[in-house]
Amino acid sequence: MPKYKLKNFADDRQLAETAASKWLDCLAAAEAAKPFLVALSGGRIARTFFSSAANIGKSKRDLFNPVHFFWADERCVPPTDAESNYRIAQELLFAPLGIPEAQIHRIRGEDPPHVAATKATDELVALAAKNPAGTPVLDLIFLGMGEDGHVASLFPGESPPGPEPVYRPVTASKPPPQRITLSYTAIAAAKEVWVLASGSGKEDALRSSLKPGATTPLGRVLEQRDRTLILSDIRL
Repeated sequence: MPKYKLKNFADDRQLAETAASKWLDCLAAAEAAKPFLVALSGGRIARTFFSSAANIGKSKRDLFNPVHFFWADERCVPPTDAESNYRIAQELLFAPLGIPEAQIHRIRGEDPPHVAATKATDELVALAAKNPAGTPVLDLIFLGMGEDGHVASLFPGESPPGPEPVYRPVTASKPPPQRITLSYTAIAAAKEVWVLASGSGKEDALRSSLKPGATTPLGRVLEQRDRTLILSDIRL
């Protein structure tokens, strides 16, 4: 049996609206007294997804009261930079929904990478429960997928030595090169991982990632988890 569930959509808008609606359903079913920890990603589909979530959520803002926002990855740039994943979320999701700053745990891309990774780890550890291995557990991680099968800022051919930290600096194979990313270990520990795989030119990467024993970054994520949801407008 595959470790993933694949749902197909006609286009990116239908994909984004379904993901946003399903997310709000999860929030409605969650325990209001407990923090709901979510990690966001950037990329092209993120813009459509954030806009859809803000539009659907504007009449249900109380659902976001327990939500604390983290990141699957961030570029090492200031928060006002056009390349900042935080900036996209701030403009399209947080500001429209009036999310309080205390619930937004951005990665400080303007700091030295090792410092930013340590701060990001400390903020997540302060709120998250841990699994038996001591890894903090996020309730939900949203991931995109690149043309090479990368997720977060985990790229092909890159294997970290030794035990993985929660967040770590990486040098990406595409600009901007300096980034902070969640590790495979942290992604594997999450309760839910939803991959929003969207866009042309990604057919080979998705097809390869879905094969048993795949070694693409997405494939490695799928192999390390019992279940992962993939929402895609890519025709295989």
